[in-house]
Amino acid sequence: MRKEQIFDRAPFTECHASSLLPLRHGGFLAVWFGGSKEGNDDVGIWGAIRRDGWTAPFPIAKLCDEPHWNPVLFRERSGRIALFFKVGRTIKDWRTWRTTSDDEGVHWSAAAELVPGDSEGGRGPVKNKPIELSDGAILAPASVEREQWRAFTDRSTDGGKSWQRSATVEIEAPDGVQAIQPTLWESAPGMVHMLLRTSAGEIFRSDSRDGGRSWGKAYPAGLPNNNSGIDLAKFPDGTLALCANPAGTNWGPRNRLALFFSQDNGIHWSEPFDLENEPDGEFSYPAVIALPGDGLAVTYTWRRRGIVFFRAALDELVRLTEPVPAEA
Repeated sequence: MRKEQIFDRAPFTECHASSLLPLRHGGFLAVWFGGSKEGNDDVGIWGAIRRDGWTAPFPIAKLCDEPHWNPVLFRERSGRIALFFKVGRTIKDWRTWRTTSDDEGVHWSAAAELVPGDSEGGRGPVKNKPIELSDGAILAPASVEREQWRAFTDRSTDGGKSWQRSATVEIEAPDGVQAIQPTLWESAPGMVHMLLRTSAGEIFRSDSRDGGRSWGKAYPAGLPNNNSGIDLAKFPDGTLALCANPAGTNWGPRNRLALFFSQDNGIHWSEPFDLENEPDGEFSYPAVIALPGDGLAVTYTWRRRGIVFFRAALDELVRLTEPVPAEA
């Protein structure tokens, strides 16, 4: 196992919401937003590259004097790296932009709006990575935060040139429970699933039988969460690795961050493996990826002052946890 800070010093005071991608010839690209404080006009998108060690943080995108938010990395079928991020004075009014790199994150194209004229504000990936489905479509986990939080997916069948929005995911819960920031996986051709951050003190799940074009009502997944960001990765053997804050209170503390594993498509989950657990800490907004050769890597926010990189073998982590019923 390896756990390390991506940087010790940075030209910004706060940082948050990382995304992670393995590079073609070894190493990693990590991105996040950084500035004086989340939501301030000086916040932009930053990155670092790991080969033998991490480069110093470097700026990737700063389009205007408005806050930038929630960068998300995705490798397109062509090999090009796409970076999605939000720009807007407020979360409810932000719009999604996209830039690309053909040299493994060193240089980036001019950014363009993902869905020009988007009046809703939440198109494309909102926090977590898109997935490529068995039919070649790209499915992006999306949501909006206006008067009501609403989750959905955006689907592209032309390599990301255009996007088709699904209907909003309805919630099988008492009125007032809201859900955002899905994380996705495909269990069989056309069978797609999402886990959702909610205001109910627990993670919810929704399922699709048509490749994300429509979704069933979201229902409790049996995992506590404090209404903070989550992420998940699926491995070739079907194992799911989920990273979340396991506090079962809406807006509860972010002082504990843990990994959970499922080997039956998310019906049952293991005991938590703690990445962080400190009474006065804040550890949040993980990004989880599966690596070739049974590897797992995670980045997450560390006290709003740093980004942590964690890497381990999947089988080693699974051995350290025991499965428990989803309702426990």
